[in-house]
Amino acid sequence: MPTALVIAAHPDDGEFGCGGYAAMLADAGWAVHWVVTTNGAKGTEDRAMPRERLIAMRREEQFEACRRLGAASLRMLGYEDGELNYSRELVGALVRAIRETRPGLVLTHDPTDFIIRDSFINHVDHRVTGAAALDAVYPAARDHLNFPEQVAEGLEPWKVGELLLWNSNTPNFEVDISAVVERKVRALEAHASQFGPGADLAAFARERWRSEDGRYVERFRRVVLAF
Repeated sequence: MPTALVIAAHPDDGEFGCGGYAAMLADAGWAVHWVVTTNGAKGTEDRAMPRERLIAMRREEQFEACRRLGAASLRMLGYEDGELNYSRELVGALVRAIRETRPGLVLTHDPTDFIIRDSFINHVDHRVTGAAALDAVYPAARDHLNFPEQVAEGLEPWKVGELLLWNSNTPNFEVDISAVVERKVRALEAHASQFGPGADLAAFARERWRSEDGRYVERFRRVVLAF
């Protein structure tokens, strides 16, 4: 069975970045696994919301969003939202996810730009997650001398063949998600703690993902690893 691994910084990031394509892959028989690096403890405007309640809600919402997209599994690493640091521990957790799921395709944040499309700042958690994901793909996951404790557990090295990076300033690959854009919207709607009951995500989708020719598309920077 072909396998893909989505590596996102926050609950809802993966849905924004690749929710349509992830649903298409799942429909086509792929096992699409999901990793979220942070605990989702930020982002609400409700000052009365207890921290632990928000973390629990965002976890529940992420599981529901993954269910709506047909994801095969979800793991949340639980690092503090807004304070993610690049570390051997983080890279190791992503190497473990890669070695366990053995994906041919990894989808994650493009970490290379601080400013995206001259309209918003690329969140520090996005940059750190993307950088750690790329380093986990190459060279860490494929070399038995990296994280040998995992190899001793029976997790053999694994070579990922392809990367798709979302929110890139230099996209070179697009996917027509018109047939599943409603599923993408429904998955985003699962994150009620972030958007609230009055959010018109369908209208947002029409503006954000509709191309000039009327199709709905997700755009990525595609990297096919040469070796």
